[in-house]
Amino acid sequence: MNSSDDQLKVGLFGIGLEAYWEQFAGLRDRLVGFTDQVSGKLESSRVKVVNLGLVDTPEKSFAAGHEFRKADVDLIFLHVTTYALSSTVLPAVRRARVPVIILNLSPAPAIDYERFNRLGDRTKMTGEWLAFCQACPVPEIANVFNRCRIPFFQVTGTLDDDPVAWAEISDWVEAARVAHAMEHNRLGVMGHYYGGMLDIYSDLTQQCSCFGGHIEILEVEELAALRRDVSEADANRKVTEFRAAFDVQPDCSEQEL
Repeated sequence: MNSSDDQLKVGLFGIGLEAYWEQFAGLRDRLVGFTDQVSGKLESSRVKVVNLGLVDTPEKSFAAGHEFRKADVDLIFLHVTTYALSSTVLPAVRRARVPVIILNLSPAPAIDYERFNRLGDRTKMTGEWLAFCQACPVPEIANVFNRCRIPFFQVTGTLDDDPVAWAEISDWVEAARVAHAMEHNRLGVMGHYYGGMLDIYSDLTQQCSCFGGHIEILEVEELAALRRDVSEADANRKVTEFRAAFDVQPDCSEQEL
């Protein structure tokens, strides 16, 4: 089924506290840069990232929730950039009603403590710590999401040089792509079940309820009539599409396809 917009759309936002920015020079720009870095890694010709930047007040969180819903995102990545109150996080995801992936990604494997100890200024040291405290608010956010029955998952790792974490993130993108495809799928059903084999009977209403899409019930005569209208060029185009989308066994002939 053709969708008006078949490109997968994922939401992304970072979090923080507005009160921090006047206290810790450069912290906000640094955190925005972290989220932009995540956005760049997610963006591709097959994925559109709706990046709402840093959400640091309840007002911005409510606005983000409306934006995500308006953009019709399939998945939201919550990038935990620093500590933030859960009250500034919940409205952004609650309204969208899509799964949330919490990105607990540190900018580096550890703080450079030699450099940190040379800062010689408690305010600067606190600002540096805040740039590395991604794990701090994750339990609070998880607690709230559980109590609000918001489906979420967590990826822990680093922004760079972490193939395991980024492979997991890619897997979530691909899972969302499958769900998106199923939501806009057009499925043909023909024939009947073998009598008595109750374990294989399907509930087409449940199929539509769980996965979306549309189911067209066909009779053999209808399919035969449709086949007569297919030109050789149409068939060749579809075979080319099959070979691009699937791993076709070498012993599968063009005629069988």
